[in-house]
Amino acid sequence: MTPQAVDEPTRRLPERQKPKAAANDEPAAPPEPGRTDLGRTEPGRTDPELLIAASVLLADAALTARQAGAELTGALGSWRFGLEALRRPAWALGAAMSCTKALTSPAGLGFGANGGLVGELARMAGSVTYRRPAKVAMAVDAFALRIRAAAAEHPNLDAPVARRLTDAMIAGDRIEALRALHGLVERLGVTRALTTVSPVMMELLALLGLLDENPVNDGFSWVTLSGGVPTTDPFLGLPSSLIKFLNPGPGRAERTEPDSILAKVLETSRNDVVSYVNDIGALGNHGLALLRRIRCADGAERHVLLLPGTSFALLSNSTPQDVIGAFDGCLRTDTTYTRAARNLLERAGVPAGSELMIVGHSLGGLTGMNLASDPEFSATYRLTHVIAVGSPIDGKRPADHTTRVISLVNKHDVIPTLDGRGPASPNDIPAHWVELSWLDESYDYPLSHAPQAYSDSLRGPIAHHRERVNGLIGAYDGEITGNQPYMLRDK
Repeated sequence: MTPQAVDEPTRRLPERQKPKAAANDEPAAPPEPGRTDLGRTEPGRTDPELLIAASVLLADAALTARQAGAELTGALGSWRFGLEALRRPAWALGAAMSCTKALTSPAGLGFGANGGLVGELARMAGSVTYRRPAKVAMAVDAFALRIRAAAAEHPNLDAPVARRLTDAMIAGDRIEALRALHGLVERLGVTRALTTVSPVMMELLALLGLLDENPVNDGFSWVTLSGGVPTTDPFLGLPSSLIKFLNPGPGRAERTEPDSILAKVLETSRNDVVSYVNDIGALGNHGLALLRRIRCADGAERHVLLLPGTSFALLSNSTPQDVIGAFDGCLRTDTTYTRAARNLLERAGVPAGSELMIVGHSLGGLTGMNLASDPEFSATYRLTHVIAVGSPIDGKRPADHTTRVISLVNKHDVIPTLDGRGPASPNDIPAHWVELSWLDESYDYPLSHAPQAYSDSLRGPIAHHRERVNGLIGAYDGEITGNQPYMLRDK
């Protein structure tokens, strides 16, 4: 990755609203049996809303300082300044000294040069020599406040074994962080350790990018701070454009027949969010998708496209439902999965202008949002609803503003936070989206991400969320006239 261009317009943080962990959700559940020793509630703890509000102010100040450094650096290197220096050398010398002092003084921006060739070289030099400018110090403090706020709702984060890791990351002590991570895994195991830190995973990765000596991965951290969707990896700073070369398939769909288990599940299927999640679970994640035709109660024919999530067995396989496809879907909208889904609709002969609802789990929900983001797709079909189950979709926006987006999030699930908006993020989704989130008993990833975990929750403790979603998709009530599976392939 090349460093993020600092002369681009700096994204400003929006006014504080409800984060993913608190929007339309249930009260936080108490720690599950067997892990009460990890979390402790301390009397007099600061209100997490106040911590988030303070983090927003610090983040805004950090972004402003970064932009100020870029503008000062740009002014010193501009041709106008050089021309003026020829006319008034004494003035130019004084101005240069003042700007340099502002850029390098600990009382000013603290080695805050960036932007342009000279500025970026200076910034990189400061990074490899452990200089911490004011913008980085404020950004680190903003992330630290986010982590403290998340610990209020996720007490396991405040346990000594987890706090040792977060404190080391905030301090930029990678050796201690590795030791703390080893201790966390040794005590809890890999899956529970991952689940414990998942609420602040994006913050920890952003801290890693800001405080290491690698000068080319900082862009991930600044985009995360400002509420954007990172387009680079946090370790090496590799750009998302590289992933498209790993996932180049044109995408195609082949009509196939359901096996006996899938056929039995589809026999009892109906227009119900739990039923759709169960259908997706029966499809599996080895390349199948399903197109359903419904003769609705109002006489109209509508279609539902069911898209499963990622197979984690291999990094890449012959279907779009692989790990490479998942990263590609997070960073881009035109992917092998979206191309295969479009090919499915074309092969099925779905007429242009047909009303369509997409229900997807994990990568399937992300792919549904990528299709919704495509103006050509939205002009071809009337995409009425996208229901995303455990999907990192918050950085996506539908091309048609009338498309109803419904996001279902188990807060123990790691995957929905991959969009950059975790439980500690101060950034919110559009007001017209419906996001329903909750804490269930699954806790550990990957169980917390499984379709069955979502289905069980929607059938049981949070049945009122099920009723709300079913009320929003009532137009699709009617007689199912077709259930056709398709095998999706990369090529």
